[in-house]
Amino acid sequence: MKHARIVFEGATHDATERDGQLLLADGRLVAPDAVTAWLPPLAPTARPRTILALGLNYADHAKELEFKAPEEPLVFIKGESTLTGHRQFTQRPADVQFMHYECELTVVVGRTARHVKRGDAYDFIAGYTVANDYAIRDYLENWYRPNLRVKNRDTCTPLGPWRVDAADVPDPMALALQTTVNGKVTQSGNTKDMIFDVPFLIEYFSSFMTLQPGDLILTGTPDGVVDCRPGDVIVTEIEGVGALHNTILAA
Repeated sequence: MKHARIVFEGATHDATERDGQLLLADGRLVAPDAVTAWLPPLAPTARPRTILALGLNYADHAKELEFKAPEEPLVFIKGESTLTGHRQFTQRPADVQFMHYECELTVVVGRTARHVKRGDAYDFIAGYTVANDYAIRDYLENWYRPNLRVKNRDTCTPLGPWRVDAADVPDPMALALQTTVNGKVTQSGNTKDMIFDVPFLIEYFSSFMTLQPGDLILTGTPDGVVDCRPGDVIVTEIEGVGALHNTILAA
């Protein structure tokens, strides 16, 4: 099942997808174009306490940026204020030279996880969504002390449009990813090419910290990132999970 959070007729609603429309809890069907705003598709009773994001988790992307592929996960923490929804806007600061998208499969934790074994990892996943984790290269100091302005700016991480139940994604490690900028394909890849796959990450994180229901894990992006300018419409799409639309605005 596909879940969404939307604003419609002045109120926030949890909705599910039904034959291309949005089914509200009161039984009404709403056309996507009638939605006032799409919100990050977080479960209302399980908001993320922790948002973990992977850097350089695809070898081709590490090569693209002229970095050596990491031997253990390169991870940073994000705040919830970075999140925004489908068809929303992300600001590009006026003084930057290179700001790019990052299409990322995002894991939604479903159960409290501590010392989880790799073979049991999928039992702790509620579902998946799409993230576009924008980065501003101008602000990056180094990979060991990443500047907060790179990854923790308001609106820098569109999420959605759907939260798809794990049962509806049979193999999250074999999903095609694609990004378009103004309708032109600029990035394509597959989750099978992750250096550290989803089961590994669940085992790794839960070995030293507790994951809570609703926590998010952004799993990195493949190569093919390009500079995004004000007015550009970016669509980050993952097979079976959704197509996330976002527009760049000048700050």
